[in-house]
Amino acid sequence: MQLAAIIVSLVLAVVGVALFARAMAQIYRFVRLGQNVPTGTRTDRPGQRRWTLFREFLGHTRLNRWGIVGAAHWFVAVGFFTLVLTLVNAFGQLFQADWMLPVIGEWAPYEVFTELVGVLTTLGILTLIGIRQVSHPRLMGRKSRFAGSNFGQAYFVEAVILIIGLAILTLRGLEGALHGVDGYEASYPVSYPLVAAFRGLSVSAVENLVYLFAMIKIGTSFVWMIVVSLNTDMGVAWHRFLAFPNIWFKRNADGSTALGALQPMTSGGRPIDFTDPGEDDVFGVSQVEQFSWKGLLDFSTCTECGRCQSQCPAWNTGKPLSPKLLIMSLRDHAHAKAPYLLAGGGKTMEGEEKASAEQLTGVPAAALAEAERPLIGTLEENGVIDPDVLWSCTTCGACVEQCPVDIEHVDHIVDMRRYQVMIESAFPSEAGTMLKNLEKKGNPWGLAKKQRLEWLKEVDFEVPVVGRDLEDLAEVEYLYWVGCAGALEDRAKKTTKAFAELLHIAGVKFAIMGGDEKCTGDSARRLGNEPLFQELGMENVMALNTAFGEELDDDGQVTEESRKPKSAKKIVATCPHCLNTLGNEYPQLGGDYEVIHHTQLLQHLVDEGKLIPVTPVEGLITYHDPCYLGRHNKIYTPPREIIGKVPGLRNEEMHRHKERGFCCGAGGARMWMEERIGKRVNEERVDEALALDPDIVSTACPFCLVMLTDSVNGKKNDGKAKETVQVVDVAQLLLDSVKTPVDNRPPIGSAGTHHTPEPQPTK
Repeated sequence: MQLAAIIVSLVLAVVGVALFARAMAQIYRFVRLGQNVPTGTRTDRPGQRRWTLFREFLGHTRLNRWGIVGAAHWFVAVGFFTLVLTLVNAFGQLFQADWMLPVIGEWAPYEVFTELVGVLTTLGILTLIGIRQVSHPRLMGRKSRFAGSNFGQAYFVEAVILIIGLAILTLRGLEGALHGVDGYEASYPVSYPLVAAFRGLSVSAVENLVYLFAMIKIGTSFVWMIVVSLNTDMGVAWHRFLAFPNIWFKRNADGSTALGALQPMTSGGRPIDFTDPGEDDVFGVSQVEQFSWKGLLDFSTCTECGRCQSQCPAWNTGKPLSPKLLIMSLRDHAHAKAPYLLAGGGKTMEGEEKASAEQLTGVPAAALAEAERPLIGTLEENGVIDPDVLWSCTTCGACVEQCPVDIEHVDHIVDMRRYQVMIESAFPSEAGTMLKNLEKKGNPWGLAKKQRLEWLKEVDFEVPVVGRDLEDLAEVEYLYWVGCAGALEDRAKKTTKAFAELLHIAGVKFAIMGGDEKCTGDSARRLGNEPLFQELGMENVMALNTAFGEELDDDGQVTEESRKPKSAKKIVATCPHCLNTLGNEYPQLGGDYEVIHHTQLLQHLVDEGKLIPVTPVEGLITYHDPCYLGRHNKIYTPPREIIGKVPGLRNEEMHRHKERGFCCGAGGARMWMEERIGKRVNEERVDEALALDPDIVSTACPFCLVMLTDSVNGKKNDGKAKETVQVVDVAQLLLDSVKTPVDNRPPIGSAGTHHTPEPQPTK
């Protein structure tokens, strides 16, 4: 028995180590196939990155949001790395059954640690196995986060961990029997029953069992190593190793998610100058090798856990987009195409082969066939990613927020959109109207710029306008960026007027732009039209810099003599998309401003006593988190604080809120596209809100306001919602409470209030 155990174990170990080393080299070469990234963007602040990695791994910061799943996975992950010495011990036991590690082998704290971690790892994997079965697609169908995951690979990994965990505990029992433990000892807190069971066997029998279970432990470990080494695209196994570099190289060294700003477009690791692009610049991604090396690392790191899928508004409403399945498809395609690419293969922008036929002679036929597949294409075209998958994304960021290994789904989707829009001109036709309106009129509705100031006629107080009433913004505290929706969309204008009146009541000095400003370019950029975003953005930045009293040189850049600190350039916005673009993306274009959301300023004014909610607003309210306010900019508290200060309201959260809030369906330029597949996203969100039977559905975003109002009005017409339910911005709600009623008009939410129908959608 001993000889057989030694031979089997050593053969498997040698083969496993050799194959694993080869696999690591293959993955390294594979990742290097991706494009470079701008210097320093993934390696800045190394100390902070090490701390982020340490915190995310040991703290399991994402997984622990999922309760028992996080705890179970923590013990499995920690056990995988900390119990490696039990493997060393097993090798020693092949040659000498009672062999123990030198120094620490019989040290009681180490023995107790091994037993406790061993049993908790075993219980952890049993818990995860149970969760996988309870959440199996055969029971939950599409609602299962494991739908589409590779169950065979998952079962293999789970079985390996379970066998090793049981082998460790069994070997501990055999060790106790061999070492003559004849009564309970604290060093065997878990395995003592096994010690007692084995104590009656002969020494020879116990030794043979040691050889057997040492071989089982070693053999299982190296069979696992051999299998994963032969399957470098096996994310459920490889994430154990690749998660560490993937987290270390994440976009933000401080550990924050890859949300908020989109990254500037690059080609070959260099930012593209859209005023004078290079002849060889590649716009967007049309072939998998055009993703950055971080993108290829992302794809290989996916563990197929499906947390992104479970949170995705597109997937939850019957659309073909699953962030998990998208990443898996890109991974499988990239790995299948890798032999072709490593041999020098690839196509130019014109579709010509880079490598000669002789260079590709040894490439497997499967890799050559994979190289012919279009990255974006329908099933009939044998495409890797279906166009309906690409255009279903709302860029809400739920996938990025939940991913435990920091995959940057939104960036990859937008990169593919960029090629489709800029090179192929292949995108939903309705969005073309929005782009034309932005190009010609500077706003997505295509309205004349003079209409941006029309709302001023509907307020009974003066609102200073830069360029008309003020030379610059030196005399005011805030520039109120009204935005396209706030100035031009009837429902959003109610928020604009309410917020402006609240600032007037509070005595805050503010001004607005003169009407020459344009859309910030949020929708254009997320649709994929980067040049249009750049054009709109640079015009706005020049206008803003001038408004803040900074002088511009002949190239439109701020002169050093006139440059003001960021703290002196305060902007407040009622639109989270404007907030995100002005604050997070305009620094890429030379505009560095301190930008806050209107709910943040209103909360501050309420806390200071400059706004005092006194009039009760009776009823039940539920608040919807805008994605670009919440997940993208981490602003969750101010709107809730304001709602909490309004007397008479009873607040109840929807099931999906804050970090797990559900999208309204308008982000990622979806505001301007029709939903033809599955259930409308806004319908799903409103159904969730109406399940609470609220009097008021509140939000803090003009896009959300439109989408939620459309759905609520439709349900009123169908008799599925009570006539008194309203959708309002937090600013409207606060104004109703701050103002003392001067007539018999009941405040928002009061029973018996008559509500005039909202205007129909402007899409």
